[in-house]
Amino acid sequence: MKVGGKHYRTIYPVGDGGGVEVIDQTRLPHEFALVQLHSLDDAVRAIADMVVRGAPLIGATGAYGMALGLLSDATTPALEEARRRLVATRPTAVNLRWAVDEVVATVAPLPVAERAAAAFACAAELCDEDVASCAAIGEYGKQILAELARKNPGRRINVLTHCNAGWLATVDYGTALAPIYKAHDAGIPVHVWVDETRPRNQGASLTAWELGQHGVPHTVIADNAGGHLMQHGQVDACIVGSDRTTAAGDVGNKIGTYLKALAAHDCSVPFYAALTGPTIDWTITDGLAQIPIEERSADEVRWVRGRTALGEVVAVNVLPEHSAAANPGFDVTPARLVTGIITERGVCPATAAGLRRLYPEM
Repeated sequence: MKVGGKHYRTIYPVGDGGGVEVIDQTRLPHEFALVQLHSLDDAVRAIADMVVRGAPLIGATGAYGMALGLLSDATTPALEEARRRLVATRPTAVNLRWAVDEVVATVAPLPVAERAAAAFACAAELCDEDVASCAAIGEYGKQILAELARKNPGRRINVLTHCNAGWLATVDYGTALAPIYKAHDAGIPVHVWVDETRPRNQGASLTAWELGQHGVPHTVIADNAGGHLMQHGQVDACIVGSDRTTAAGDVGNKIGTYLKALAAHDCSVPFYAALTGPTIDWTITDGLAQIPIEERSADEVRWVRGRTALGEVVAVNVLPEHSAAANPGFDVTPARLVTGIITERGVCPATAAGLRRLYPEM
């Protein structure tokens, strides 16, 4: 995708293979800044502090983090320790574990001297695969939006999304937003209702920013406005991303997704989850019982970051001094509330049989 007319991926190697560059998403939308990661410690901090975020991008960063770690120590104990540290940073997004394990499986049989180069090559390949997968999700999802447009000639198609599952959450294109970009570029009149997505405001800060960069019409709404819009026929479809989807079709995603799914179900609005194959955790079938929910710092609820009228970017505390705060980062939407899952291999029902049809090798 483009920023100021220039194409960017969210992560890419720089220099002579001794580092990678990422977009610092903690500074958006007020500042577009690139930062370089040169070590395992840098990659761990970038994931934990949400300099990078979104399940596919976390996975890509984890893969490059393994490569960076192997530059200084490629012995087997160091390989195992790097894996442990990276996987522990964000427990909900299964892509991280998957990508790190792909690197480990690739380099473990090799001589120590060859491991770092092989890890960088593996990470680059995983990134290219993610770009291709997200582009394919866009094409399959575009067909859904095109059909809605065909049934509603002469008016815009309104899509509601939650959090950020655009190109900032992947290596390029995005998952939930990829169909929107593809539809917009094809001339389909699409408009996006952008949930602000408290407490970190990834919708207001990131989704709105990247949609604006691409010229897609959008409106930011308070998290609790979506049900009202659905009741009044102003939402044609909901498309969200996923951090971990079970083999039975339960969708773990940013906190608040479940409430949107309930409203969509009540209002007969189709509700889709868009995700790549590595987001599916084939080892579990019960999302409520088996998807680990990350409990993030309560400070994310207490403090809100924004720009003042004078242009200064500041953080302000919005809670009474002695009030406790809780911050579960994700919730689980049961498969029964999901109309369909959009993947790089097509669209399927949110069922075990539907997913197995697209991924018979699993």
